Formats: sequence, C-alpha cells, structure tokens
Amino acid sequence: MKITDGSATARALDYTLKRWTALTRYIDDGQLPIDNNWIENQIRPIAIGRSNWLFAGSLRAGKRAAAVMSLIQSAKMNGHDPYAYMKDVLTRLPTQKNNQIEELLPHRWQPTSQ
Repeated sequence: MKITDGSATARALDYTLKRWTALTRYIDDGQLPIDNNWIENQIRPIAIGRSNWLFAGSLRAGKRAAAVMSLIQSAKMNGHDPYAYMKDVLTRLPTQKNNQIEELLPHRWQPTSQ
C-alpha cells in the first residue's frame, strides 16, 4: 500500500517514526505508564483556567487568585478537604497570632475540634 507524500496519514506516520524510541520506552521499563493520562488530568484545571485568569481584573487580583489556588492545591496534596481547610483557616485567621501563622499552612494545619 502506498501513501501519498504530504497527506495527513503520511504526516502521522512520519511523526510516529521520528518519535519511535520515546513512544516504545514503556516496553523496556515496566514502571513507566503506557500513556500520560494521569498527568494530563492533573494539569487540566490549570490549562482550562489559564484563559479565565486573564480576566482576574488586575495584576494584584491575579496574584491573590494564584495564592488562594496554591493553598487549595496544597490542602488537597496534604489530604485535606479544601472547603473545610479554607473555612477553618479564614475563621481562625483574624485572631491568629502573627508568630503562629505558619500553623495555618496546609502541611501543618490541624482542624479545630468542634
């Protein structure tokens, strides 16, 4: 079977052949995943939000939004429910002593007993 040079199929085959070593690397190392779906799912919210962040209102507002999103992601990475974390931190923040502010960071946070 012959494929016309420059056709979409020919370009797809060229793309694959030029990257053959990288595409088949998972065969040599059983710890490598066959696809990158997991990482793509992890970065999807960032990719989707990127265009929305253009409308944060100002540079200052964008920096604030980035700080809040970082706290939420850090809370998730530390096994916390982001809503419970943010609610508790925002409740405690006005009365928290300045020298104890680090206790509210996600990796040190302990929920208040209710």
